[in-house]
Amino acid sequence: MTSPLDLIRAIHDISHPQLLIKNCDGIHTSRPTQSNLASLPDNAYVPAIRPENLGDSEFKRRHGLKYAYVAGAMANAIASTALVKTMGQNGMVGFFGAGGLNLSQIESAILEIKENLGEKPFGFNLIHSLVDPGHEMATVKLYLHHGVTLISAAAFLRITLPLVYYRVKGIHKNRQGEIITPNRVIAKVSRIEVARQFFAPPPEKLLSQLVEQKMITSEEAVLASQIPMAQDLTAEADSGGHTDNRPALALLPTFIALRNEAMATYNFKTALCVGLGGGIATPESAAAAFSMGAAYILTGSINQACVESGICEDVKKLLSQAEQADVAMAPSADMFEIGARVQVLKRGTLFPVRAEKLYQFYKNYRCFSDLPPAAQKEIEDKFLLTSFDAAWQSTRQFFLSRGSQQEVDRAEQDPAHKMALVFRSYLGQSSRWAIQGNPLRKMDYQVWCGPAMGAFNQWVKGSFLEPHTNRFAAEIAMNLLTGACVVTRAAFARAQGIELPPGAGLFSPMPLKEIFNLISSDSM
Repeated sequence: MTSPLDLIRAIHDISHPQLLIKNCDGIHTSRPTQSNLASLPDNAYVPAIRPENLGDSEFKRRHGLKYAYVAGAMANAIASTALVKTMGQNGMVGFFGAGGLNLSQIESAILEIKENLGEKPFGFNLIHSLVDPGHEMATVKLYLHHGVTLISAAAFLRITLPLVYYRVKGIHKNRQGEIITPNRVIAKVSRIEVARQFFAPPPEKLLSQLVEQKMITSEEAVLASQIPMAQDLTAEADSGGHTDNRPALALLPTFIALRNEAMATYNFKTALCVGLGGGIATPESAAAAFSMGAAYILTGSINQACVESGICEDVKKLLSQAEQADVAMAPSADMFEIGARVQVLKRGTLFPVRAEKLYQFYKNYRCFSDLPPAAQKEIEDKFLLTSFDAAWQSTRQFFLSRGSQQEVDRAEQDPAHKMALVFRSYLGQSSRWAIQGNPLRKMDYQVWCGPAMGAFNQWVKGSFLEPHTNRFAAEIAMNLLTGACVVTRAAFARAQGIELPPGAGLFSPMPLKEIFNLISSDSM
């Protein structure tokens, strides 16, 4: 009889298939042969499952990936050039967090990443700008100018003109008559009505506008009617930052059904893919995503505590200590007036409480001078660290520097809008204070974070990955993928009636060198 320890080792030996032979004295393990395979179904067969076997092969082929693993964009370069480069160098893809940056900063990142990665995969974020559509179009033009052929479209409530322009510019047919679309979009979505738009061809009205403005040709517009806005779509569950807190178990099957509906309706020539993000932080959650049919997995919160992250060391330490309950929803700087919210870390910061106070004051008072004197004093002394009038002058200068004269004019006529802009300024700067590690603003740090962070910290507790200084994004990715292989193999065995010993389906973090030894080709 195979000992419990040997049985666990057999399940963890992911590069080799195993035959689990059941007899009167217990379970024996063996490598499959023609003779012992013939005795099935009395025995249980566990296939070899390596990290590169997980996910959708079409998705990996489309983006030049070895592994179906995406490091999601985090704004203000938290998803840094270093993060994007390490993912591309390790057979995965990362998206640079371009949201909140000016065009010069984005361009510098493009040049650095292209110089370092060459033909290896990388992408950039395009976040919908409700209050500044001009910046959205300028960002698209910058991407097209520099040949950025993969973007992550996030926070879109509808398809916009800049997004359509990016998607269809340069579309053509090759000599075989196949439609070639140079620019690819991976949409990050949590709402059904938005997912439907991305799985449909570009809106005819927007295509007509682009033709009229001579931004695309009529031939490009005709071909565009035969492609989806996004070939790939990430079902964004309970994530950090902007989120609808959707449960992954309900969201992913719904989006897969929408994909199937779109394929039947539009008869696209190449497959649509649905991945899952939000809550992916352990081997079990990664395995569950792939088992449910996710073409790929996307991680976010856990990468923020990595060495490559663009956030300060103090915040990385806070993140590495967070538990699942250490997150809260707070008002967002963008779309503040309509009550949009983001999921943030509440451990070690007063930001969620202070942000909520500002939003409630905005909702209930017409102008700052109407607030109770004690509230005015608290905001000026503890939040703004200056007078409201001085904060407005600083905010006014910011909007003027971005060419937003209309915002300034409106604010000077409408005291409620002036209050909103000043409060939004505090909310917007709070994320930068966290990135910069401003010690005077430690209690105001806004750190986008989902409950996945707590799950990850619990998994790595006591391992070499517990200190944030040891967390490298590609190493974490390989641990999640390898662990998902172990979890899936254990599930195969259990589904065939094998009673596994405790720990057979558990995977503890391993250094990258040990993982590569485990999955190396010469061990097969």
